Amino acid sequence: MSRHNPRIRLAAVLIALSASLPLCSQAASELVTPGKLTYGTAATFMPFEFMKDGKLTGFDIDMINALSKEIKLTPVAMPMEFKGLIPALQGKRLDIINSAMYVNPTRAAQVDFVPYLKIGSQVIVRKGNPAGITGRDLSLCGKNIAVTLGGIEESQAREDNKHCLAANKPAINVMTFPAATDSAVAVAQGRADAEFLSTPGSVALMTEKPGMFQTTGDEFEANTHIAIAVRKGDTETKVLLEKGLQAMVKDGTYQQLIEKWHFPASVSIF
Repeated sequence: MSRHNPRIRLAAVLIALSASLPLCSQAASELVTPGKLTYGTAATFMPFEFMKDGKLTGFDIDMINALSKEIKLTPVAMPMEFKGLIPALQGKRLDIINSAMYVNPTRAAQVDFVPYLKIGSQVIVRKGNPAGITGRDLSLCGKNIAVTLGGIEESQAREDNKHCLAANKPAINVMTFPAATDSAVAVAQGRADAEFLSTPGSVALMTEKPGMFQTTGDEFEANTHIAIAVRKGDTETKVLLEKGLQAMVKDGTYQQLIEKWHFPASVSIF
């Protein structure tokens, strides 16, 4: 009978052994550097990735360090401007993008995503709200709104400008900056009336700069996913990262990081 065939029994043993082995790197052999996970990051988006005391830190940095350990690769950061991340990935100068990248259809056409959190955004103004902005609504019309160049905030502000024009209101002056920190400076200095910022980023900003900023209006687009990006069609790396994340969820590391960075429980997608 076939069940006694030694070849079949050997194959079954090998499959069982493979299933019992710890998670290890099965990534495509085309890594930028063998044995290393080279990731691009725009370290200007507190609390996800930013510089503190000359060191790269943030939720995403802690996450990729833990994830790399799970998949048996050494993480190597390549800091750059946010707008350069996708071209660098497509040009195979990076293995992945690890930079709190918001998932949207335009980006999904260029890269594949491994989501790991869902967050919302808020309107940030100077303390006292001198421009009288009431949230993401028509009170933004005719105002200077600071956003990160190439980020989802820019898309949101430009969409809001269309609503202003459709309502015969003054246009929004969308002011683009290389980083969210630059947008915050513009608001603090009065050059911008408001900025759009993630809810975790808003908490971090007001913790770092108490008494300087406040939120106005409700949180919006609260089901926006952020994700690690891999090259389009790079299924091996995508599956490897997904397995690593699941291992982090299982051993509690994922939840520990959410708690460490004081994120609300609602950010979890697992």
